[in-house]
Order: sequence, then C-alpha cells, then structure tokens
Amino acid sequence: MLVDCVVMPKPITVDEREKIIKHKWNSEKEVDIARWLFVSESSVTKLGVLYRKTGSWMPKYENCGRKPALNDTQTAQIKTEIEKNPDTTILELIEKYNLPISESGLSRVFKKLGLTFKKRRFMQTVKNETTYLKNSQTGENCKKP
Repeated sequence: MLVDCVVMPKPITVDEREKIIKHKWNSEKEVDIARWLFVSESSVTKLGVLYRKTGSWMPKYENCGRKPALNDTQTAQIKTEIEKNPDTTILELIEKYNLPISESGLSRVFKKLGLTFKKRRFMQTVKNETTYLKNSQTGENCKKP
C-alpha cells in the first residue's frame, strides 16, 4: 500500500531566480522556463511580479516568523511600570495596560528583557517582619519567631 505524502519543494536559489528573470524578460513562455528549471509555473509568475514591484529577485525575509505580541511602546510602558512599582504582579500589568497576551507570554517577555517579577500575590513586603497565619493564638500553623 502506497501512502501519498506531501513534500515541500526546495527553495529557488538566487542563481535560478536570476535565470528566470532573464528568460522572462527575453519573452520566453513561463511554461518553458518552469520546465527548463524544474520549478512550478506559479513560482515563475510570482517571481516576475516580485521583480516588477520591487526591482529585485532576492527572497523577502522581513515577513518571516511570528510577530511579537507586544509592540515597542507597550514593552516600554511595562518596563517603566516595573521600575516604578516592582511589586506589581503580571496579572495587574495585563489588566492595567489591557495587554493582548497571557500571563505565561508576559513572563517570557520579562525573561527576554532581563526583568524579574513578583511571583506570588501574598508575599512579605519587609523581610524583617514575621508574618503570622490565622491560628496564631492556638499555636497551630504559625511561624515561630
């Protein structure tokens, strides 16, 4: 039993791109160029359109990859907020600036920026103070000074 699988074609090299453009502007048919270089007709057509629009046959890399969830202004806002108020939680930042990002996504942004953040909601604000729990009178579940 044969299984059909889709194989992505190899990218067209810069030399092949140059040959396609030269032959296309010498009024050769796109079908003939595609057969001669073993590429699809649509690749020849798209390359001709690219050359007409930009004047270059080089591949476009500026549109590649996933775009960041936060733009530069939002990142700068977050950075200044953390510098002003380092006890701000991730959830508070998301709500305050109405950010289109999840908590884990904002955590990754912090990691890229080299910033630290408050991990727990209820933390001691001063390290010298002792924090007592509910049942401190009975002696159960309490921190001993």
